[in-house]
Amino acid sequence: MTEVGGLMTHGAVIAREYGLPAVVGVEHATGLLQDGQRIRVHGTEGYVEILPWPGQPDR
Repeated sequence: MTEVGGLMTHGAVIAREYGLPAVVGVEHATGLLQDGQRIRVHGTEGYVEILPWPGQPDR
């Protein structure tokens, strides 16, 4: 996941080369996420899901 960039940026190209899911251009991602927080990257669909902290129930 990157905060800036598009389909032809370095991160997107490398992710494609290795077959890894990637979402680029997620504005304010570093401000919204905290160290250790769990996320799920939906690379094919183009979104990132913030997961509950370990030990907290799902909402």
